[in-house]
Amino acid sequence: MSNFSSISTASNPNPNKSIEVSQPPSDSVSSLGFSPKANLLVATSWDNQVRCWEIMRNGPTVGSLPKASISHDQPVLCSAWKDDGTTVFSGGCDKQAKMWPLLAGGQAMTVAMHDAPIKEVAWIPEMNLLATGSWDKTLKAKDLSMTEPFRPSMGIHRYWDTRQPNPVHTQQLPERCYALTVRYPLMVVGTADRNLIVFNLQNPQTEFKRIVSPLKYQTRCVAAFPDQQGFLVGSIEGRVGVHHVDDAQQSKNFTFKCHREGNEIYSVNSLNFHPVHHTFATAGSDGAFNFWDKDSKQRLKAMSRCSQPIPCSAFNNDGSIFAYSVCYDWSKGAENHNPATAKSYIFLHLPQEAEVKGKPRIGSSGRK
Repeated sequence: MSNFSSISTASNPNPNKSIEVSQPPSDSVSSLGFSPKANLLVATSWDNQVRCWEIMRNGPTVGSLPKASISHDQPVLCSAWKDDGTTVFSGGCDKQAKMWPLLAGGQAMTVAMHDAPIKEVAWIPEMNLLATGSWDKTLKAKDLSMTEPFRPSMGIHRYWDTRQPNPVHTQQLPERCYALTVRYPLMVVGTADRNLIVFNLQNPQTEFKRIVSPLKYQTRCVAAFPDQQGFLVGSIEGRVGVHHVDDAQQSKNFTFKCHREGNEIYSVNSLNFHPVHHTFATAGSDGAFNFWDKDSKQRLKAMSRCSQPIPCSAFNNDGSIFAYSVCYDWSKGAENHNPATAKSYIFLHLPQEAEVKGKPRIGSSGRK
């Protein structure tokens, strides 16, 4: 049984023999997300596009069929599905959030605006709200149950009601929004300067708690526990923090190293909980993805390293497919990007139960 430590190496884009998605984006992939109702996969990318594929599975045979796409004016950074699987939201460097009625074949419309790029979007079905987090240091929310033509508003984290042209709430953040996760009533926002702002969405206009990340370096991703009792946080230092919200459970908090190879330390770019077993996956700039069990504090499976970073990943709605992108993540700047050789891939891994089902801890050796 592997522990929370280092990983193996590989030198090609698909050492794990995953299924390649057809017609991938022409530039780096920034987010991936499956429909909560069907095997429809959406990817946003730096080529200004939001694309959707239908993923078809018959036993071990998996195929992908490009279904539709829309454009933004600038690179797209994030996406989220509506809970009924009909609609996709996206946001990016054009400072707009768009609503795309994908299943109806409708045109995308702008439903939210910020004063700087939108880094995160999240649909909150219990409130019928779209939350948008931006580098303008705000979080906004909008109610989308009746959409009117959009008129820009100035703002932060905002809550949008698409029946109204302005956000129903604008929450000032201490710094730029880098990461956002929602499992009602828990919402966690990660910002620059290692701030983690916790909200109880039953009282959404007030911060529930603000903490400094247990990790020493910049936050890259957050993921709320399925039971809403806490969250994971990943950083650029090849480390993940497991943090509980309740003060009485702070003794259960811990951090562990991952996505490291010798003295090389890589960013943790993505955190995804398995929808059935509630174990989780990490993906990093070392080109690896791994499956972990936080409760027994052990790694369940270490996958081989791809030849480029993995900037994002996602499980489908029943956890039978794990999608991940392999492409340049821009962490080393434009000078280290070679358009002639840098191809973007999206792969589909079919997890075996042993890879993602939690197991009792064996022995006393464990995380570092």
